Amino acid sequence: MSFKLSLNDEKIKQFQTLTTIDAHTEGEPLRIILDGYPEVPGDNILAKRRYLQSELDHLRQVLMYEPRGHADMYGALLTEPTTEDSDFGILFMHNEGYSSMCGHGIIAAVTMAAEYANLEVQTGQRRIVGIDAPAGKITAYAERSESGELAVSFDNVESFVEVCDRKVQVPGFGEVQYDIAYGGAYYAYVDADAIGVECSPNNSEQLIQLGRDIKHAVMADYPLVHPTEEDLGFLYGTIFTSKKTDDENSHSRHVCIFADGEVDRSPTGTGVSARIALLHHRGEVADQERIKIESIIGSSMQVEIASKLDFAGKQAVIPRVFGTAFITGVNQFLVDSNDPLKHGFLIR
Repeated sequence: MSFKLSLNDEKIKQFQTLTTIDAHTEGEPLRIILDGYPEVPGDNILAKRRYLQSELDHLRQVLMYEPRGHADMYGALLTEPTTEDSDFGILFMHNEGYSSMCGHGIIAAVTMAAEYANLEVQTGQRRIVGIDAPAGKITAYAERSESGELAVSFDNVESFVEVCDRKVQVPGFGEVQYDIAYGGAYYAYVDADAIGVECSPNNSEQLIQLGRDIKHAVMADYPLVHPTEEDLGFLYGTIFTSKKTDDENSHSRHVCIFADGEVDRSPTGTGVSARIALLHHRGEVADQERIKIESIIGSSMQVEIASKLDFAGKQAVIPRVFGTAFITGVNQFLVDSNDPLKHGFLIR
């Protein structure tokens, strides 16, 4: 028989507490904050994002950094909706700060709300979920089959190509050709096969370093300005693409190096959104053609073009992204005011 400790609840109450429900979408973690944050003011979701950056960033560090998190942790804070007909708002966080959009986060948040919270999705029903994200309004779909299984997908924001076939010198590596496309965040896309880089977990160190170096070189080479919102005009990461896949039915593999060298374990929801805009621009996918894209660990998302439109003078598409999320735990984290490492630290 194992020895059981009885916790002293009065002792626990002296600490600041943060409660989360943790999940993953195709392997990529999401720590959804349930309790412990103060009210986040702001008339719109971008204003709330700015408030997190300026006033509450220490709480991001508590939950994303070691010892409670790690260099590749990802999080989300749900807020009240800020636009008409939305169900909730969402703010994304990671090791460097706050992203503008996150596809795996949308899928995990909707799954959590439908399976473990008060978002009702009846058997045989398709529930439309409106979500206010920093990049714009997201329309998600939660469908429950007759057997009770939940399927989640979402329509992303307007996604478009910024530039194609541009070249840059990367220190310590040489010349690299890249494209930039936007799918709620801007990414530099690099053909890993063309530059002889393997997109597998056993090559993660090279992928991280080269992904960082390419990102910084591209930022210097091609400054970004979003067509409608100044806060969205930044390069989020580098996505390596490869035709070397585990599944012959997969179109390609993505390895996304984002923020401060984070490695996305999923194919990246915003990344597959921008990629299908890029593929459509090149005439390599047809309208409503659904493709499967693998991640560094072999998990996958599917994506198709739901519609096409003009967005601020750019030819854009609305990508529809499909993926699967699972809950991994419910946590209550404690912050001791006397702890010199209470706000965490990072060692990769």
